Amino acid sequence: MRRRSLVVLAVVLGLVISGCTSDDSGSEDGRITLRFQSLAWQQESVDANKELVKEWNATHPGVKVEYVQGTWESVHDQLLTSFEGGEAPDIIHDASDDLADFAYGGYLADLTDLVPERLKSDIPQRSWETATFGEGIYGVPFLQEPRVLIANATWLQESGVRIPTPERPWNWSEFREITDELSDGDGKYGVAWPLKEPVSATLNLSLSTGGQLFHRGADGKVKIRFGEADEVVPETIHDQVNTDGSASSSTLGSSGSDTLPGFFGGRYAMVPLGFSYRQQIVQQAPKGFDWQVLPAPAGADGLAQGVSPQTLSIAEDSPNKEQAAEFIDFLLRPENMVRLALGDWMLPTGTEALKDPALHTTEHDWATGTALAAHLRSAPAQSVRGYPEWKDKIATPALQEYYSGAIDLDELRGRLVEDGNLVLKRYQR
Repeated sequence: MRRRSLVVLAVVLGLVISGCTSDDSGSEDGRITLRFQSLAWQQESVDANKELVKEWNATHPGVKVEYVQGTWESVHDQLLTSFEGGEAPDIIHDASDDLADFAYGGYLADLTDLVPERLKSDIPQRSWETATFGEGIYGVPFLQEPRVLIANATWLQESGVRIPTPERPWNWSEFREITDELSDGDGKYGVAWPLKEPVSATLNLSLSTGGQLFHRGADGKVKIRFGEADEVVPETIHDQVNTDGSASSSTLGSSGSDTLPGFFGGRYAMVPLGFSYRQQIVQQAPKGFDWQVLPAPAGADGLAQGVSPQTLSIAEDSPNKEQAAEFIDFLLRPENMVRLALGDWMLPTGTEALKDPALHTTEHDWATGTALAAHLRSAPAQSVRGYPEWKDKIATPALQEYYSGAIDLDELRGRLVEDGNLVLKRYQR
C-alpha cells in the first residue's frame, strides 16, 4: 500500500514538474510559443501583421508566434494588469510615450544587448531616443507619424496663396496670415484645430520653434520652463480662434475624425492632422473632392517636430527573450517594415525602408510625408516621469481654457509651470 502511494506521489510530482517546465518555457511539445500582442486596428494593418506572423511560423518550426489582438484604448491598463498578474505577452506593441512607467517599473526587458546590430544601425539614433529610459532601451521604434496640414486643394489654388512645400514651408506668422486671408467671416474658416487632446499637438509642434518646456538639470531632475519659444504655437492657435476668427472655436474639443465632415463640406480650408488620416480621407471624401498634404509650419528650428513612434517591446518576465528579439528583427526587416507602414498609412523609422519607391509616390502625397521623416524628433515629454498626471490634471484643462479664450497667456504659464513643477517634484524625490 505504501509502495502504491509512493508511485502515485511520484507520478503527481512528475506531472507538476512537467507542467511548471512547460509554463515557464512557453513551449508545447518542445516548440516555443511566443505571444505577440498587436494594436493594429486598420484592416490593412491587421492583415499585414497576421500575414507576417504566418510567414514566420511557416519558416521557423521551432518557434511559434501566436497573434493576440489588443486595442489602443485600453492597452495601458491592460498591460499593467497583465504585468502584475504574470500574464504579459512576450512581444508587446505600444507607443513610446506609454513606456516610461513600464520601463522604470521593471516590467520591460532592456533590449540593448538583444536587438541585432542590423536593426540598431538601420534605425536612426533620434528614433532610439524615444524608447530610451535611463541607460536602457525598452522598445524598438518602428512606425512614426508627422503632423501635417490636410488642405482643400481647390480652395487654396483659387485663393492664390503660396502653396508650401517641405523645401519652402510656411513659417508660423505666414500660416496665421494665410488662414486669416482664407476666412470669409461668414462660417468659412482658414483652419480647424481638432484639439480634444491638446497637449501632445502643442508640445510636438513647438519643437519647430525651439520650444522644449521640459528641461533636465545636471542632477537629472526635470523642471518646466515656459519661455518665448514655447509661446509661439499656443499663441498662434489662440489668436486664430479669438482674435482673427480664422479658426473655428467649435472644433477645439473635437477629434480629428470629427472635423472631416466640415472639411469635406467646404467649411475649413485646412485641418492639422496626423499623416495616417489620409486613409480616412481616401475612404470618406466625396467624389471629386481635391485634397493635398502640406507640411506643418516651420520655426527657428525648421520643420522639427516631436513624435512618439509605435514600438515593439519584450516583457521582462518572458523566458524566451532571444527568440522574441529574433521575431522582432524578422518583423522589421526593411521590406516588412514597408508593408507595416503602408498598412498603417504611416512612415517607417528604418532608413532602408524609407528608400522604398512606394513611400515616394505622389499618390496620396506619400512623398510629402516621407520628406518630413528626417525632421522628426523625440517628443519633449517622452521620458518625463509624472508626465501623464501633469498632462491630465494640469496641461489639458489649462490649454483648453487658453485656446477657448477663458484665460490669458500669463495664467496659462503659471498653471503649466508652477502647478506642473509641483506634480513632477513628487515623482523625482
